[in-house]
Amino acid sequence: MTTQSFATTVADWAVGLMETLGAPGAGVAIALENLFPPLPSEVILPLAGFTAAQGTLVLWQVLVWTTAGSVVGAVLLYGLGAWLGRDRLRNIVDRMPLVKLEDVDKAETWFNRHGDWAVLIGRVIPIVRSLISIPAGVERMPLTRFLLFTTLGSGVWNTLLVGAGYLLGDQWHIVEESVGVFQKVVIVVVVLLIVWWLVKTLRNPDRPRHARQR
Repeated sequence: MTTQSFATTVADWAVGLMETLGAPGAGVAIALENLFPPLPSEVILPLAGFTAAQGTLVLWQVLVWTTAGSVVGAVLLYGLGAWLGRDRLRNIVDRMPLVKLEDVDKAETWFNRHGDWAVLIGRVIPIVRSLISIPAGVERMPLTRFLLFTTLGSGVWNTLLVGAGYLLGDQWHIVEESVGVFQKVVIVVVVLLIVWWLVKTLRNPDRPRHARQR
C-alpha cells in the first residue's frame, strides 16, 4: 500500500467514525493514533476541521474531543511505561547487545531534569508525540504534571491542525503534505542520532557493561 492510498484509507475510516459518532468519533480516532503512530494525525485532525467547516461538526467540540482523545491515548502509553518500570527496563537492556546500562542512567537523568519540557514539546513533534509517554511512565512522572503538560501540548497541536483544516476547507490535504515534510525531517534526525550512537558505542567496546546502581 502506498503512502497516498494509506492516507486515503485513514481519511475514509476517520470520516466513517465522525459520521457515526460525531465529534467524539474524532476523539476516538486521535486516541488510536496515539497508540498506533502509523495512523497520521496530520490526516485526521485537518479532516475533522474541514468537516466542522462544512457544518457537520461543531469546531469547539472537535477541539475538546480530539484533545481528550490525545490524553486518553497518552495515559494508556504512560501506563505501559509504568508497568514496564525501571527495574524491568534495566533487566531487558542488560540482555541487549550494544546498549549499556549507563545509557539508561543517562536517559533517566536527562528525563528527570527535563521531563516537563520533553512531554510538552514532544506533543508537537511527529512520532515523538506518542512515544514520549512511555519514558514518562517508566520514570513515574507525577500523573498530575503529566496530564497537565500532555493536555497543553496536545491542545496546541490539535488546535493548529484542526484550525488549519477548518480554514483551508477542501484544501485541507495541504496540512498533511506540510506535516509530512516535518515528519521526514524528524525521522532523518532520529536515524542520524542512532547511527552516531552506534558508532560511538562500537568505538568503545570495552566500556563497562554495568553502570553503578543507584
